[in-house]
Amino acid sequence: MSIDSFTTKGTLSAAGSSFTIYRLDALTGTGRLPYSLKVLLENLLRNEDGRTVTAEQITALAGWDPAAEPATEIQFTPARVLMQDFTGVPCIVDLVAMREAMTALGGDPARIDPLRPVELVIDHSVIADHYGTPQAFEHNVELEFQRNAERYQFLRWGQSAFDNLRVVPPGTGICHQVNLEHLARVVFAEDSVAFPDTLVGTDSHTPMVNGLGVLGWGVGGIEAEAAMLGLPLSMLIPKVIGVKLTGVLPEGSTATDLVLTIAEKLRTHGVVGTFVEFFGPGVANVPLANRSTIGNMSPEYGATCAIFPIDDETLSYLRLTGRSAELIALVEAYAKEQGLWHDPGHEPAYSETLEVDLSAVVPSIAGPKRPQDRINLADAPRAFRAVLDGYVDYDIAPVGVDASSAESFPASDPVAVTGNRPGDSPAHFDTGPAVEPGPLTPTPITLQDGTKAEIGHGAVVIAAITSCTNTSNPQVMVGAALLAKKAVERGLKPKPWVKTSLAPGSKVVMDYFDRAGLVPFLNEVGFDLVGYGCTTCIGNSGPLIDEVAHAVTDQDLAVAAVLSGNRNFEGRIHPQTKLNYLASPPLVVAYALAGSMTVDLTRDPLGTGSDGRPVFLHDIWPSQQEVQEVISSCLRPEMFTSGYADVFAGGERWSDLPTPQGTLFAWDPDSTYVRQPPYFDGMSRTPKPLRDIEGARVLALLGDSVTTDHISPAGAIKADSPAGHYLRAHGIEVKDFNSYGSRRGNHEVMIRGTFANIRLRNLLAPGTEGGLTRHLPDGEQTTIFDAAMRYADEGVPLLVIAGKEYGSGSSRDWAAKGTALLGVKAVLAESFERIHRSNLIDLGVLPLQFLPGQSRQSLGLTGEETYTVRGLADTGELPRQVTVTADGPSGTIEFTACVRLDTATEADYYRHGGILPYALRTLLPA
Repeated sequence: MSIDSFTTKGTLSAAGSSFTIYRLDALTGTGRLPYSLKVLLENLLRNEDGRTVTAEQITALAGWDPAAEPATEIQFTPARVLMQDFTGVPCIVDLVAMREAMTALGGDPARIDPLRPVELVIDHSVIADHYGTPQAFEHNVELEFQRNAERYQFLRWGQSAFDNLRVVPPGTGICHQVNLEHLARVVFAEDSVAFPDTLVGTDSHTPMVNGLGVLGWGVGGIEAEAAMLGLPLSMLIPKVIGVKLTGVLPEGSTATDLVLTIAEKLRTHGVVGTFVEFFGPGVANVPLANRSTIGNMSPEYGATCAIFPIDDETLSYLRLTGRSAELIALVEAYAKEQGLWHDPGHEPAYSETLEVDLSAVVPSIAGPKRPQDRINLADAPRAFRAVLDGYVDYDIAPVGVDASSAESFPASDPVAVTGNRPGDSPAHFDTGPAVEPGPLTPTPITLQDGTKAEIGHGAVVIAAITSCTNTSNPQVMVGAALLAKKAVERGLKPKPWVKTSLAPGSKVVMDYFDRAGLVPFLNEVGFDLVGYGCTTCIGNSGPLIDEVAHAVTDQDLAVAAVLSGNRNFEGRIHPQTKLNYLASPPLVVAYALAGSMTVDLTRDPLGTGSDGRPVFLHDIWPSQQEVQEVISSCLRPEMFTSGYADVFAGGERWSDLPTPQGTLFAWDPDSTYVRQPPYFDGMSRTPKPLRDIEGARVLALLGDSVTTDHISPAGAIKADSPAGHYLRAHGIEVKDFNSYGSRRGNHEVMIRGTFANIRLRNLLAPGTEGGLTRHLPDGEQTTIFDAAMRYADEGVPLLVIAGKEYGSGSSRDWAAKGTALLGVKAVLAESFERIHRSNLIDLGVLPLQFLPGQSRQSLGLTGEETYTVRGLADTGELPRQVTVTADGPSGTIEFTACVRLDTATEADYYRHGGILPYALRTLLPA
């Protein structure tokens, strides 16, 4: 209950009911605020408690200065949490461990339950192993269950054990599309209080729901756990960039072309870490599905969110997707009453404004390595040759947002980067002269069925209609299906070396394809259903055609994937595709027919028709009217209501999983996916007094820009790594290792992977890369994990010393969890990425910062010293600074370090040993 210092509580009547609301117009000047900041302001008003959420925060947000740099901290309390399985499993593991601890401390384990609604969608695990047959979907789902049985059993148990956790089983959809089509409320009605739907999600593309006017963004697992437990998340009042939309999309251009244009424009301008908001007369001309495509790709241009306000189009989409009349009436009444309804003639105060003319958008693709590198479709062959022939210097290491996005695979961790970098800007290709179509370095292949073909550089070997980015959009999906129909009618077939796949984000897509009679045509050109999940977009593309794979390796061919996804970094879509292009679903089909990036789809034929005549893209491209006629006749609200009626039930495979029962989970001691973590081992009912850190050793001495991927990789597990040794010792063959991302529910794997990235350079072990260090004082070189275990046996606390921007990259929870479980008590750095600093505190690790102008180099620290941190013990309020003493072979170095506990809440978390012990103690009976 809010203390309501500003007397904002009022009443709203809607749909025959009366609701309490916290009126924004009770505060002076709020009408000028951007939509997104109005939503945040309401959140503060409704959750004001005088300690965590204060009147000062409300005043600061209500009086927001658009020109100010973000510096004021506020506490945001999301209404709900969205998860996918890779990042969601460890959050549920932690809740289960809290139940065990509650029992051990004499409390009721059932009290440990999410205090806010949590919805977890299993979408990250299906792989397109099988394709091109009507049986592909069933085969892929069967393999998915075989590979992930332990994780799925655990999640199915959680579905029944926690009242406020709902799990969408495998083979159903992608979390963001399910969220858009079914889960999103837009306006909550809870205990007769109406308030905006807000959320955080453990996936970078959570802002897809921004298209519906729902404010939300991606966070790491620790922040998600805090939100689950009803705790607020700390954030700075952001800059808000206004994007004015004018005009109408022209014939032949799609939502994908629009979002690639916006990504290019916003990357050029620089919007990293900001809120982006759309306004102006063109908003009404952007269908809801297009808005969601734009919101989905906000991580690709570095924005925290990219939101559209509520308007008539919002209500139309809610009707289309089968939301109740009562909800729709509430959304309309609430938005209009609170000033959240879009007024095309009103321009709020923004930090900066840009303009996008929809009528200037042209058919485009983006690539071959970055989503912001948009290419006019007509220039695609020449842009490809420019990269291939070295006309442009494109072989550069990703930085900033790109590096963070690349490192997020396969788990899709949300990006955590502060500020724009020069390397964030789009590349500009000198497209040069026209290119003759045909293979470069022509290589003959004979396929399994005897078909002979020739491939070379630029061959399209993967064509995937994938990702909620586009499969949530009926316009582009129906467009792709109609293009397939026309291609079949003209006698075209996909090139035999192309692996084709269709993986929609919800079953509704196949329902309207089926109703329109379009499924046979998609199948005829190879786009059979392979699964409902992220598949190719997160690298789950499965193997290439064998003969193609051998030719690519033998001739070192630069071959391409074309996908309707949102990211395309080299090696992420498939290890053998050096070139990866983002395109609309119709263009994905077109490239499957053309088979090569050397083909100019605007001028060259896609192939020869059954009548012997060349067939061009413009011959089979469906008009907007044709697309709309299919949508109008075949897409119905009952498809959504019936399709989602039993969305949490699952099929026979899900219901037949052998699953333990009870309030407490029966941990399987042989499981290598899900194990009970030790966060609460030895925990007392009250926190122990803080102590100074004495006799500490340095586990890792690191340089600048150490990312969370350096600290806790998400990719493949090496056979000769500590994690690899652990898995083999438990009977797991190397082929079944899976990734660190998939094994986040097992702390034994994850702590062995902490600081194990092959690119990490620990200056304590000079001349090496990977997770190596020296155990001191004997100097023996060993793995960081083995050294940490030795230090633990010796009772020696540990430090990490680093340079600038420590913990940038993604908001990966295991970068903090692994650090804590290795025995690290403090991290001393020149500067921290904000979210990782917060995560360290949430795990009970103290962030210390060198004074301005000081560093390990200026102080002469080698990392071989023994360290003592004084000033923590027996203090009422935690100090702003501490004294650090480093005793080494050359003498003693004493210096002052800043304690980066920036709020009272952070200090509380640290005193308790982290956010989970803090939350648990608040729930214990007196």
